[in-house]
Amino acid sequence: MQPIWNKIIKIVPLWIAPNLLTFSGFVMILVNYFLISFYDWDYTASGTSPGLVPTWVWLFSAFTTFCAYALDSIDGKHARRTQSSSPLGELFDHGLDSWATSIFVLSFFSVCSRDNGKTGVSVYTMYIYLSIVLFNFMCSHWEKYNTGVLFLPWGYDLSQVVLIAAYLLTGLVGVEVWQKPLLFGYYITDVLVILLIGFSLLRSFPQTLYNIHRAHLKKTLKNGSLYEGLLPLVSPLLLFVLLTVWVVLSPGNILAKQPRLFLWMVGVTFSNVICKVIVCQMSSTRPELLHWFLFPLALVVYAAISGLLGWAEEAVLAAFTALVTAAHVHYGICVGRQLSEHFNIYIFSLKKRVQE
Repeated sequence: MQPIWNKIIKIVPLWIAPNLLTFSGFVMILVNYFLISFYDWDYTASGTSPGLVPTWVWLFSAFTTFCAYALDSIDGKHARRTQSSSPLGELFDHGLDSWATSIFVLSFFSVCSRDNGKTGVSVYTMYIYLSIVLFNFMCSHWEKYNTGVLFLPWGYDLSQVVLIAAYLLTGLVGVEVWQKPLLFGYYITDVLVILLIGFSLLRSFPQTLYNIHRAHLKKTLKNGSLYEGLLPLVSPLLLFVLLTVWVVLSPGNILAKQPRLFLWMVGVTFSNVICKVIVCQMSSTRPELLHWFLFPLALVVYAAISGLLGWAEEAVLAAFTALVTAAHVHYGICVGRQLSEHFNIYIFSLKKRVQE
């Protein structure tokens, strides 16, 4: 993709801040997600009621996904081009990526549709699919925390190309293409899930372990003890355990009733947890053992699976989702402001801040 990005970067004005490119791409991802959510809140529009999502929405999804992919790929190039690279830009880029990763997946689920008895993907498969994608993202930054090098496998570019192609195919042919067997009775969605799991377990995670092992042999690891090396994994793994317990033991089958809300909450909580790891990795500091999100989540999960919430489980999920989303946005704004003041730069402008 580099030849394409090298051509696109030439048309970006030099006065535009790199963070503005990054944020514009993220906004396009959000707009696309909320647009699809408007037409397909419960992930059934492409299955039980094909045609409810207009064709132009799928084509718009392909356009916004490509634009976001392009902007995310050229923001670093533009920063070096304008000599404005900074830790603020690095954190801004990776922080938004940690959130966008889940939003990409949640938007794509509308193409697949949830299981209707004949075709589609079950909400539990959606949860596993999302967890695997987030696990891959976590591994990349866990590796950098230990080695100081961010190794991005080619699967990232492949996933973006597949997303764009899927939206174009849906817009041009229709959602019915996802409801017909491809080979040997397997659907396209089955093939994609198999490829994702295979890539994660057989390529991405082993590569991460190999890179860390190689840094250990070369004595270039940033952390001297096994405890410090594994510390960033504690909160994400506990988060996954708590969420899985809620999914499996929920008396009201919360994931089936509110899949979009629940999966959005999963993406937001993960993003905040991994953002703390990214900050520690950049500042060479030790991450906290337990993220504070784990404590209210544990209370909510206990109240839900014990039956204390009863009919209010969906309302509590909505309230908790609003809480973590607001906390995540607040965290991002505060960190951005602090770094902006510390480095004497603006977030969305190349002008220098005036010293007070």
